[in-house]
Amino acid sequence: MSVKSTSAGPTLPFRDVVLGALIPAFIFSTGIGALLPIIAPYSVERGATLATAGVVAAMLPVGQILADLPAGQLAAKIGDRAAMLAAGLVAALGFLLAAVAPSVITLAGAVLLVGASNAVFHLARHSYLTDVTPARNRATVLSTLGGVHRIGQFVGPFLGAGVIYFFDMGAVFFLAVATALAATVTVWLARPTKRATADAAPVSIGEELTKPRFWRVLSDHRRMLVTLGSVGMMVGAIRGARQQIIPLWGEYIELDPTTISLLFGLAGGIDMLLFYPAGRVMDKLGRLWVGVPAMTILGVAMALFPLTSTATGLALVSMLLGFANGLGSGIMMTISSDISPPEARPQFLGAWRLLTDSGLGSGPLILAAGAAAGSLAAGIWVASAVGPLAAMGMQRWLPRYSDHANRTTRRRAGLID
Repeated sequence: MSVKSTSAGPTLPFRDVVLGALIPAFIFSTGIGALLPIIAPYSVERGATLATAGVVAAMLPVGQILADLPAGQLAAKIGDRAAMLAAGLVAALGFLLAAVAPSVITLAGAVLLVGASNAVFHLARHSYLTDVTPARNRATVLSTLGGVHRIGQFVGPFLGAGVIYFFDMGAVFFLAVATALAATVTVWLARPTKRATADAAPVSIGEELTKPRFWRVLSDHRRMLVTLGSVGMMVGAIRGARQQIIPLWGEYIELDPTTISLLFGLAGGIDMLLFYPAGRVMDKLGRLWVGVPAMTILGVAMALFPLTSTATGLALVSMLLGFANGLGSGIMMTISSDISPPEARPQFLGAWRLLTDSGLGSGPLILAAGAAAGSLAAGIWVASAVGPLAAMGMQRWLPRYSDHANRTTRRRAGLID
């Protein structure tokens, strides 16, 4: 059980949080964002068919899913900060290998390596921020992390477009090499002033030397991972579907690519505006005050897409979609930090990320299955139902495992009067 924090200080201390994680996260995400739109066309340029190009692009999330569990093991063994440094260097190598890849197979391997590095970097900075941030500020810090990740992936494609204009498509990979190295250097320069929060229980030398093995962590927390972890998978699934719904439905109602891109950017812009208020609400009132409405509204917004047939209608529901996703910024990272055992945090977060990333990959498949069956609208409605289900699961299971679910659980845990 947590204890009431009496420590005071800035919510976002510069060296530990801003320089140690937020700035590197923004820089790293910018490189990934620049890469995302060009993987498929660059593969075609290198001789791949459209189908093969799709497989190459899929190597990024595949690499991330495959590396989730090893990422937790690596961070537990060498430390969060060292894992971020290693991931940044390996990502730079992957980007460089992609830039000079002599074949499509080599390019696919390089993209897989980048995806794996992204998993390690993301998990390590998540674990690091959980460690250095007091629980009273945790949601604000982690929602800000989610926000800078979104901003980086929003800015990246524009930087990539500028590089392509002045050079060529391959030069974007060299831009990504520079961002990965810059993120690594920033982490190295940070040199955090603390390793544990005032809320963390002290760990003895004996406990430090006998940290639980990964499979023991899974066994000890299997009920939590099955119940609350299934909620994480559902949140990942509806968010994965959200990423594809605007392009797919825009194509279905025969909008031109420029309009679809503008609507996608509009939703992303609204999404980015809400990360800080969402974090403050979670810290003040509890996680359920953000998680439940965010997932409910996200499901409602998705269910409205098949009812639109014009650019104006699609713009309105896209804005609602961006609002809902932005409202839930950082919610899964915050919940997983709240429930992670301090003595085995990286291993637990690796297992949690495997669940959420698997859900993220399944979301687009639900839409694709509907389209393949002859009804994209049916696929959208099935995916939209996942949102309210996730909200109900969160409402039921989160108070059981987290002292920070709402004000009632905080009062019961002695965190507030």
